[in-house]
Parts: sequence; structure tokens; C-alpha cells
Amino acid sequence: MAEPERRGWTLEEFFAWQEKQPDRYELVDGRPLKMMAGAKNVHDDIVVNLVGELRTQVRGSGCRPFTGDGSVETRPGQIRRPDVGVDCGPRDPNATTSALPRVVIEVLSPSTRDFDSFKKLEEYKGVASIDYILLVEPNEALVSAWSRDDNGQWMEQRIRGLDAMIDMPKLNIALRMDAIFEGVRFPVMPRLVPNDDESRFTP
Repeated sequence: MAEPERRGWTLEEFFAWQEKQPDRYELVDGRPLKMMAGAKNVHDDIVVNLVGELRTQVRGSGCRPFTGDGSVETRPGQIRRPDVGVDCGPRDPNATTSALPRVVIEVLSPSTRDFDSFKKLEEYKGVASIDYILLVEPNEALVSAWSRDDNGQWMEQRIRGLDAMIDMPKLNIALRMDAIFEGVRFPVMPRLVPNDDESRFTP
């Protein structure tokens, strides 16, 4: 079904239309924007790992993780779908948006890296309830972790290595990097410096 030629959709119009579509969309500047399809297995593996870890750690707290089928209203009439999030608001089974998003996570990909890292990041920072934003690099054990301090200022920390930890003390969450990347095989990076045997070789 082709997208209707309309401007300035309301949330009600958007979600009523989205229910009839086979693909997922975001609502951007009043228009539906189709999300990229065909994510690699590594993307899905990381998402599954994150949901599992978060579900265990927030159980009993009144918070719950959600996936890309959920959504966050980043500003009035603007809908984004992070790969993973944590909602700490009242649970309405018929709701279409997160009631009180506290954490949003994007797993980066080549096609969305710049968009997620800049435009979406700034939108998420503008949501008053969000305290933590994670941008996960799928090709190495690296996470850009943004946190909002008590004065409302955002700070970035780059977490690297499988033995590291991502602390989110406002929600009593501590994510182990080796749990986030469990089962993930990173691509072999090209060597920029020859090893000793190669350096002694003379053609």
C-alpha cells in the first residue's frame, strides 16, 4: 500500500495507518518514515542480549524493557523507535508510545550510523525523562554512553572492552560488556604495522 500523500499527521492518524503496514515506520516532521530493514544477525544478537539483561535487572522495579516495536515521542508529534529502551511509566497494554522512557539504546549500522549518532541523539537528549542513551558499536566492544547529571547536563563516556561495565545508577542497572556482546564475533581488523617476520622479509 502506498503512503498517502498527506502532511502533518497526528499521532492517532499515524498509528492507525501503521497498524495496516507490514513494515515499521517512524513519524518525522508529520510524515511517516520507513525504517531500514534487513539488519544483520549481529544487530539482532546484541538487541536480544540487551533485552535479556535489562529484563533481569529491572524486574520488580516497575520498569520494563521494550524493543523497536515500541516508540518514544521525542517531541510533540515526532515518533522514534530505538532498538531497545526501558520504560518506567504506567503500563497500558493498548498504548502506542513509551509512558516514561528512561533509557534508549541504538545499535549502530553503516546505513544509520551518522543519523543515530547525531540527529536521533539530540532528539533523545531533549526528552525530559531520559537519563541514559547508549550507542552500541556492533563491530567491536565499544559503547558511547551518554548520561544526564543532576543539573540536566549530558556527559559522554566511551566504554571499551569486554571486561568493562556500563553503570546506570539512577535505575540500579549495571550492564556487563561481555553480556551485551555474548555470542558476537567481531570482524578481524586489518593490521597496519607488519609483524616482525614480515618486516625482515626482502623481496
